[in-house]
Amino acid sequence: MKDSLVTYDRFLGGAVTVVQPARGYRAGMDAVLLAASLSAKTGESLAEAGSGAGAALLCAVHRLEGCHFTGFERDSAAITLAGQGIATNAFAARADIRTHDIAERPSALENVYDQSFSNPPFFDPAAVRAPAPGKEKAYLAETPLKAWILFLHHVTKPGGRITLVHRAAALADLLELLNPRTGEIEVLPIRPTPGAAAGRVLIRARKGLRRGPVTLYDGIALHDVAGGPFSTRAAACFEGAALEWR
Repeated sequence: MKDSLVTYDRFLGGAVTVVQPARGYRAGMDAVLLAASLSAKTGESLAEAGSGAGAALLCAVHRLEGCHFTGFERDSAAITLAGQGIATNAFAARADIRTHDIAERPSALENVYDQSFSNPPFFDPAAVRAPAPGKEKAYLAETPLKAWILFLHHVTKPGGRITLVHRAAALADLLELLNPRTGEIEVLPIRPTPGAAAGRVLIRARKGLRRGPVTLYDGIALHDVAGGPFSTRAAACFEGAALEWR
């Protein structure tokens, strides 16, 4: 892809460079908060479903230095950009991107990764107005949410953690899909300001455990007041700090 068609954007206070389309969908807060929410032991392997241009993947690789990451993506243009991002950040020893449709769950990928994570497309194509050109694949859920959950569950080892960021309005669907397959479910709302309704949720669970209670945390407020700067907690995440769930 020609340089005039892409931008080299700095994330995490300039520590990570993400190669993105100059027009169309461009990753932002959801990807950074998803990466910030991950924790892992040295030597663990993590898989991302639907990596796109690799924003969440690259931020996670930077944060969790002792781990290896594999991104799965079906769009060839996004795969090229993610590969450029891996090379630009010198992450090739700890990250790779693979061509794969997450609707497919081959036996070779079963129980391979210690953890998995994803930021699935949000919207039903039949229920919303078409997004701007270049944003369709990132926003429109051509593949049902169930397929994303099944893929994450398939590739994760028993007892491994599955983490997603999604619309808060989809929480009931997420719980319904995760409950039969996972336990220790935790939900962290992402609010625009303290006390406001959440627009997004982070949700994580462990594969194969008994259901048990669902833990709902207070969440994170992106701003202390509407229209103000990022809150101290949010700003720290955007600079590369971990997002604590409790």
